[in-house]
Amino acid sequence: MIRNPIPWPNKARCAVAITFDMDADSLIHIARPEDSHRRLYPTSMGRYGPNVAVPRILETYRRFGLKQSFFIPGWCIETYPDTVEAILKDGHEIGHHGWIHEDPIATYGNQREPFERALDAHRRICGKVPRGYRAPVYNITDEVVDLMLEHGMTYDSSLMGDDIPHSLQAPKGRLYEMPVHWGTDDWPPFAHYDEIGYLMPVKSPSEGLAAFWEEFESQYEAGGFFMLILHPFLTGRLARWRQVEKWIEGVLKTRKVWFTTLGGIADHMTALENAGTWSPSVEPLPYFTTPPAQQG
Repeated sequence: MIRNPIPWPNKARCAVAITFDMDADSLIHIARPEDSHRRLYPTSMGRYGPNVAVPRILETYRRFGLKQSFFIPGWCIETYPDTVEAILKDGHEIGHHGWIHEDPIATYGNQREPFERALDAHRRICGKVPRGYRAPVYNITDEVVDLMLEHGMTYDSSLMGDDIPHSLQAPKGRLYEMPVHWGTDDWPPFAHYDEIGYLMPVKSPSEGLAAFWEEFESQYEAGGFFMLILHPFLTGRLARWRQVEKWIEGVLKTRKVWFTTLGGIADHMTALENAGTWSPSVEPLPYFTTPPAQQG
């Protein structure tokens, strides 16, 4: 049912990553830079993530013994260093997520400054350069791919071209891709945020998360890869996170899965390649060098 399945460690049927984009209040500051400092309600909604939700999420991960991946804008790393320290103390991975959640398409041609500014925040506060990147609003570009390769990064998690992790071959080098999809992202069922242009009909916790568990069942049956893309200020809220906790507990008891970081998956892929036991599917980049609509 899936092409080129990956043999997972300990004969696990499926690899599982519950990833969080801890955008905090960067979203309102990038969307409304002129007066975001006066907008207390949306700022408070974003701050709920690092101040309330992340401690709750970390407690769950400790209880179940899980290590997972967080993607955090550099501005948020600087603004919420205690939260970042708690994430790292528990052994989780922190990936690159832009400087202040700027859209790489909107900043195309000038992406180096925010990209490297975020890297500097990682070096100073996290103590290392991140291995992985997830583009704000998934809008990764060839410019960002080149910057990732220049700075020795290992994987991206922004594209939607496959069911399972694979390889991207760009002109300047190769990366692993940990594919995302809106079907396992909590923005569609829960993001009601008029100030940044989203008015999703907010679903109940059980209804909003039910589609995720259906996606998991398909991946588990196929022997694939299941990744959630969540936001602490959305799914970290009490009733929603309770649903996720129950799901984790049930999966650990009844299924043979491998919960891991995306960096852990990249390491496993490298080990398989080095051993000659598996090779990833390869997707060449760029897809196009000129706009297809303008081609004769």
